[in-house]
Amino acid sequence: MFPRQAKGLLDFCMAALCLWAAYHHTPAGALVRKATAWATGTRSTARPLLAYYDGVSGTSLSAPLVAPDVPLSRALTDAEALAWGTHLALKGAQAKARKPALELAAELGIPAASLLDSQAGPVAARGLHTALSKDFPGAEARLTALFAGRVPARYALERVAAEGGAPTLERLSGQLPPGFEDASVGAAQALALATAFGLAWPVHESARVTSPFGERYHPVLGRRKLHTGVDLGVPVGTPVVAVADGVVRRASEDAVNGRVLVVDHGRGVTTAYCHNSELLVKVGQRVSRGERVAHSGNTGRSTGPHLHYQLELAARPMDPLKFRTALRSVAKGAAP
Repeated sequence: MFPRQAKGLLDFCMAALCLWAAYHHTPAGALVRKATAWATGTRSTARPLLAYYDGVSGTSLSAPLVAPDVPLSRALTDAEALAWGTHLALKGAQAKARKPALELAAELGIPAASLLDSQAGPVAARGLHTALSKDFPGAEARLTALFAGRVPARYALERVAAEGGAPTLERLSGQLPPGFEDASVGAAQALALATAFGLAWPVHESARVTSPFGERYHPVLGRRKLHTGVDLGVPVGTPVVAVADGVVRRASEDAVNGRVLVVDHGRGVTTAYCHNSELLVKVGQRVSRGERVAHSGNTGRSTGPHLHYQLELAARPMDPLKFRTALRSVAKGAAP
């Protein structure tokens, strides 16, 4: 096959290695993986990777995600987090997508405008969830009813029950009649936002934020660019922990992210941990909230020891500081 068998085999192996590296660790490769995942209906890790390269995240969602104006002063219960997620999703939704929730509020004597108010909104949203709890006991079924209406949601719930299995938001959305795409998006965003309020912090609480989320002058590239996470100034070797239960979708190294982990927490929530000195988990591994997953470092495109921590909701980068409610020092093995 090769004129000089040994050299030819070595060249072939090197070429294959270069193709593998390009496929997994470049923006072009990430685009190919996204296209392949779309065509085959499978899950891809390309979105978080592209978000960090480009400062944006490809998504087809029609409504923007709205974060709290300021971080909340205390940790939320699950019911409060769901109410906050519902309120914020309604604020970002288009008028058509809001209509079923506003009509339900009027039916129950809740001022419709209060659902969109920064102060009264979470309380009003919790009232809607309470009113729906008898007919729709599961949180995902209630969100479907809030954004699609009682009748379509009940039909979807009955169809899922007839097929057997859990009434997840994905399965319920698949049973909604045509024309309810915006309702499915709104419900998914509410669930992702609610989940984000329950996340812990990846390093010790005293770690200083050296670069916040948002537009900044990039210290390496020399131009303004969206910083899609927060940089936490910690020494090399600081324990990094998973902020919630999840599955490791990426555990590798490249010239930009350094040694990087991407963890999928479900419900449209993923987190990324970049520039580590050591990775302690592998792709496909299940991790628990507070489990040590890496040691921080200074690898990749970095100007000093730190952890780049990134939060994505429905494939869009969000400011993790907006969801850092109170102090949640639950990180097992984290430095005190």
